[in-house]
Amino acid sequence: MTDIAATDTARDAVLGKPVPGWGGAAPPDPCPVDGRYCRIEPLSMAHAPDLYAAFRADGGEANWDYLSYGPFDDPGSFRAFLAGSCLGRDPLFYAVRDIASGRALGMASYLRIDPPQGVIEVGHIHFSPALQRRPAATETMFLMMRQVFDDWGYRRYEWKCNNLNTGSKQAAVRLGFSLEGVLRQAAVVKGRNRDTAWFSVLDSEWPARRDAFERWLDPANFDSAGRQRASLAAQREAPQDSP
Repeated sequence: MTDIAATDTARDAVLGKPVPGWGGAAPPDPCPVDGRYCRIEPLSMAHAPDLYAAFRADGGEANWDYLSYGPFDDPGSFRAFLAGSCLGRDPLFYAVRDIASGRALGMASYLRIDPPQGVIEVGHIHFSPALQRRPAATETMFLMMRQVFDDWGYRRYEWKCNNLNTGSKQAAVRLGFSLEGVLRQAAVVKGRNRDTAWFSVLDSEWPARRDAFERWLDPANFDSAGRQRASLAAQREAPQDSP
């Protein structure tokens, strides 16, 4: 028995660990998901007026710097972009609707969706100034991650960004993604070289990440002025009571 176990361990070291019962993840089932601070809902042309107005609030330029498209000078060109690029199944776009105002203030998507391998990426994240650095922004990422792992059964959730995009890299780490490396000269975007920083969260890491998100999003974690009492990183590091 010991010899068989040793042989299996040796083969695992050479070939990789078995994944018992793996039959693939489910294709995404786009449907609205309600949170405490926001609602994510499959993107439609009905979101265009809110999104255009929200994105223009930053002067129409800065938020587009690291995206491969935009900015858009008028509502018609923005609508044409949404109609031509954002209504398919991969990338699969969601609008972020703020519960307090009822307005769509941002968008994000799943992309490079690979159910047989259980790999899916989050990208095209574009949060307007009215959404940035608010609990709704963090909750958006939580709701999307929760769908990936709890509802659809993926093994790996990826985040990629321009390696010069310090804000995006910091956001990935804050949200619990681990940096895996930098792909040099991975793309040419808007005529400029892009080295791509590559991050991931694995299904084995998700339960602890989920618990930290839930503790951070709890209203008790915010004071009367809306300031957080404990950061998301601190929530991940906090020791938990044994069951």
